[in-house]
Amino acid sequence: MAVHPAAGPPGENDASNETTAASSSTTSIVKMGMDKDLEKGPGLAEQQASQYPVHPSSAGEPEKRVDTGEDGGDGLAINPPPINPMDPSQFPDGGLKAWTVVFGAGCAIGASFGWINCIGVFQEYYETHQLRAYSSQEVAWIPSLEAFMMFGGGLWIGRIYDNYGPRYILLAGTFFHVFGLMMASISTKYYQFLLAQGVCSALGASMIFYPSLSAVVSWFLKRRALAMGAAASGSSLGGVIFPIMVERLMPEVGFGWTMRICAFLILALMIVANLTIVSRIAPHPKPVRPKDFVVPFKEVSFALLALGSFLSFLGLFLPFTFIILAGRAHHVPPNLAKYLVSILNGASTFGRTIPPFYADRVGKFSVFLAMTLLSALITLCLWVPGSGTAATVVFAVIYGFSSGAVVSLLPALIAQISHIHQIGVRSGALFSVVAVAVLVGSPIGGQLITNSGFRSMQGFSGALMAAGFCVYFILWARLGGLKGKKI
Repeated sequence: MAVHPAAGPPGENDASNETTAASSSTTSIVKMGMDKDLEKGPGLAEQQASQYPVHPSSAGEPEKRVDTGEDGGDGLAINPPPINPMDPSQFPDGGLKAWTVVFGAGCAIGASFGWINCIGVFQEYYETHQLRAYSSQEVAWIPSLEAFMMFGGGLWIGRIYDNYGPRYILLAGTFFHVFGLMMASISTKYYQFLLAQGVCSALGASMIFYPSLSAVVSWFLKRRALAMGAAASGSSLGGVIFPIMVERLMPEVGFGWTMRICAFLILALMIVANLTIVSRIAPHPKPVRPKDFVVPFKEVSFALLALGSFLSFLGLFLPFTFIILAGRAHHVPPNLAKYLVSILNGASTFGRTIPPFYADRVGKFSVFLAMTLLSALITLCLWVPGSGTAATVVFAVIYGFSSGAVVSLLPALIAQISHIHQIGVRSGALFSVVAVAVLVGSPIGGQLITNSGFRSMQGFSGALMAAGFCVYFILWARLGGLKGKKI
């Protein structure tokens, strides 16, 4: 708002002109200072916003005035623009607090997805101990239900996250995950393992996994794939540590105390996660409507991503479930075979960090497509025809690397084709499709082993990942990959 000098004698007009010039200079200095502060980052922007409050309807609200003299003059009008937390300039893309959230998410994902990654150890153990009276297909329902509950929980957990943020979901997930494992430690019957480990613990893992990833998304934009890959690497570390713990502790303290020790470790990791994970963006409560979970599938890009993920994950988890049993059938020494899951997960640590690092530079979809193709090829060209120690270990290393990249990059792809306020519900919708795939994948693989042996299960796994690659390629081309765009 302009400051008009009052009419008067020439001398007074000169003084007024000087006052006007000083006011204009003050206005310029204030605006320049505010612009610089806003450029420095969200922290200063929030401080500036609290210093100069902006109402939601700032266009129609009275302007804030700053007095420029002692004579009760009109003053200067200052109306700084409202700060949009979704604006690309507002994402920190680094800093102590953002990377602390990544660290906490890594602990949470290690406790949830890392535990799910060691399902192959329990498949082998149950078949030779408590559940030896059951077939591979029947025992496989426990790890497959475990994976289903973890992925399928995203259908409703995503909406709760969008409405209320991560805090209460993480607390509830910690309780269910630890309680389920404690109950599994005293289980003796098939249905007890199914409910305790397959449902209760896995439900808690799901309530831990999704809020952790979604919170990381809110802090990063340009370096999002790298940050999510770093957080997802926690699942690889968990997938290395937990199988070795189980294999080493079982002979020493028995099954019951082995499960309790693992549960206590998960509890310790979740204490760290609950103290560090926070979303940068305030939740926006909305009523839950069933159509919110259906609308994303009407978008061609999202539908193609969901179809490709269904096909890929139908075969992706079969090596995790059966690599120990297949290794022993293919003449891998028993003392080495029991560590194949740890080798696979150890290699996936690099797959969850190196490809995402390059994905931020050359395109997330492009790197994801390459890793999906590598997973299919190494399965069909090495795991199916190969046998013996060398072939199995090389397969575990390469497949661990490529499958780790596929799993860690998928959430970044969802975020790339979604509005940030819809990431929770859209991630849940897509992972619910993945959940169905992992639910039926392992029992089908177990039945194929019973009917035709391990080769048929291995071929089934590779063929489905190849089919998923074909769908992903169509999506990549549709988004402009063939035209040289950074996708």
